[in-house]
Amino acid sequence: MNDISPLRAHAGAMAPDTRPVKLACRSVWKVFGEGAVDFISSRGATATTEDFAAAKLVGAVRNVSVEIREGENFIVMGLSGSGKSTLVRCLSRLIEPTSGRIDLDGKDLLQASDRELIEIRRHKMGMVFQHFALLPHLTVLGNVAFPLSVQGVERKEREARAREVIELVGLKGREQFYPRELSGGQQQRVGIARSLAVKPEVWFLDEPFSALDPLIRREMQVELLRLQSVLKKTVVFITHDFDEAIRLADRIAIMKDGQIIQIGTPEDLVLHPATSYVAEFTRDVQRSKVMSAARLMTPATATALADHGGQVRPSDKVASFAAQIVSSRKPFGVVDDAGRMLGEVTPEAVINLLAGCDQPREVGP
Repeated sequence: MNDISPLRAHAGAMAPDTRPVKLACRSVWKVFGEGAVDFISSRGATATTEDFAAAKLVGAVRNVSVEIREGENFIVMGLSGSGKSTLVRCLSRLIEPTSGRIDLDGKDLLQASDRELIEIRRHKMGMVFQHFALLPHLTVLGNVAFPLSVQGVERKEREARAREVIELVGLKGREQFYPRELSGGQQQRVGIARSLAVKPEVWFLDEPFSALDPLIRREMQVELLRLQSVLKKTVVFITHDFDEAIRLADRIAIMKDGQIIQIGTPEDLVLHPATSYVAEFTRDVQRSKVMSAARLMTPATATALADHGGQVRPSDKVASFAAQIVSSRKPFGVVDDAGRMLGEVTPEAVINLLAGCDQPREVGP
């Protein structure tokens, strides 16, 4: 199985994303400590980490602005303490930002009343966390139906909906099992099904697979991609694992000290890191996993047009066809959705990429 996300398969590698903005934050701060609001007002974006420490404040999220598009799989990543979990909790208003604006469908969540916020969380947001937090006294069916019972949905309807999502996540036949009777991966599937039962428009996942064994974790990543290819939710996913991020992401935001350092596709971050920190963060990533055919292609020769070894799409990652092109010893044509030849990728270019002989990365200042 390759590492190409089906979330990106419909779009050309260089095509602009024209989907509407679903969730956005503008100049969002979350500062812990007394006098935080006055500090931001007086120092704002010029404040350094040392300034926060001198004022006995913690700048968990510092002047973050980002737009997340409808149906996008948006990954927030960084080391422990970088602010990624705090940012996502601000986006969902599980914690209150110190200042800024957060828009859902163009409406400022920070202006929503407590009652409005409850309704938004019940009907528009789904959340999955690292710890499954299943109710041990309820069966799989009871756990998945629980948020619907909180909504006041009558029993027959909520159980029917719960059975639908239980089947969707591959747990059909285990409706009457209790959490203690399930494996870790199965328990996480119950958590995912429970969050999907309310048909959320925005799906927040905070390191949902980090407590799982590696094989189960990979299985759950594949499952998430399958679910997303069907459901097309707007996903905000937190991880500290770059391999996981490049497998799942449309775009990635890398955070450090409460700030977003760079936002881009996995390919952009690996090939064009904005800072030495991002370059170090992505240093060990295999470039064939993130480089697209469009990035590696050259103008098509007569050979590619007449006798190519295969065809790939512009967004296909080199790792997905490297073995085939090397064994064929022929160039592969890069074609668009209409079947037009855009260029070619040669076996030599792929071998050079795999051997690390291609151009060095362009690191920003």
